[in-house]
Amino acid sequence: MASLRPHPAAKLFYIVIMSMIVANISMSLSATAHVIRPAGHSRKLGSLVEEPEVVLTYHNGPLLTNKPGSLNVHLIWYGKFSPAQRSIVGDFLQSLSLGAEAEAKKPSVSAWWNTTHNYNFKAKTKLPSSTTSNSIAMLGKQVVEKGYSLGKSLKRADIAALVKAAINSGAVPLLDNNAVHLVLTSEDVTVEEFCMSSCGFHESLNLFSDQKSTKSRMMGKGKKHQQLLPYAWVGNSANQCPGQCAWPFHQPIYGPQTPPLVAPNGDMGIDGMIINIATVLAGAATNPFNTGYFQGDALAPLEAVSACPGIYGRGAYPGFPGELLVDETTGASYNANGLDGRKFLLPAMWDPATSSCKTLLV
Repeated sequence: MASLRPHPAAKLFYIVIMSMIVANISMSLSATAHVIRPAGHSRKLGSLVEEPEVVLTYHNGPLLTNKPGSLNVHLIWYGKFSPAQRSIVGDFLQSLSLGAEAEAKKPSVSAWWNTTHNYNFKAKTKLPSSTTSNSIAMLGKQVVEKGYSLGKSLKRADIAALVKAAINSGAVPLLDNNAVHLVLTSEDVTVEEFCMSSCGFHESLNLFSDQKSTKSRMMGKGKKHQQLLPYAWVGNSANQCPGQCAWPFHQPIYGPQTPPLVAPNGDMGIDGMIINIATVLAGAATNPFNTGYFQGDALAPLEAVSACPGIYGRGAYPGFPGELLVDETTGASYNANGLDGRKFLLPAMWDPATSSCKTLLV
């Protein structure tokens, strides 16, 4: 299972300060840490930090990005979301597949997603030639579950149960062999490990087993009678841990309390979710079964986006998201244009073509 972890801001900030005072000691930061500090500061501190090398290795397994046609993202809304909130997320997912329209509005959401196609080219020598097409990510079916059928305090196994229930009810298709089922929980719903060690995760569900779920490390190696289905979860952290899971749109819980960035869609919790949705979708697409691309331990892998923490624009360093575009009217920070004038802030993604973390703004 791959998890998106919260952002421990101040601890790393103070480590950098101490390194200036004590000695010229080179410090390597954990690639899993998403450090929190708003933009707008001098980059001098960045020169003191030695960034760890990021190299994602291909482990010879299937990818969701190399099948012809579409990669459908089916949404399961759990809890209370306003129509405006659902519209923001829906527009983001539809923006992943914009073609000519996106070319006129660079930098675009679809250009960000297209980096996943480079994973296909890198892996094509180890995959059959018929499986090296590029999937187009698209918004699939949607299920709105306002009644809190499993309560407001969920275990991780409950996320799998929600996916299975949606499939069994016919609300989302069973025979969709290239899809991710994405569960989104509202701000009044707690989920096991949410805010403590996770802002979101992707895993898999074995539809033809008595087991509720199968860790993603098992995917791609199942028996013929198994159908292993990728799914993911992201929660709205607005009322629970925005300083951890909605940075840089909220002040960090530790460290200097400088002003947060203005959220491009006017909703700190949802705009924070967009960042985390982008992270788990990229991870699920390029490492769906923990036999795709990742670095480190297969049980806690660094993936396409989680390997590039805290980077959103040129000149980013731990705690500083980088140079971003700013909307002249609202003052909101963003780096990607989407459907119908939408703007989003998207994280850097590791690009196999350059073996580096790639941002939309260069």
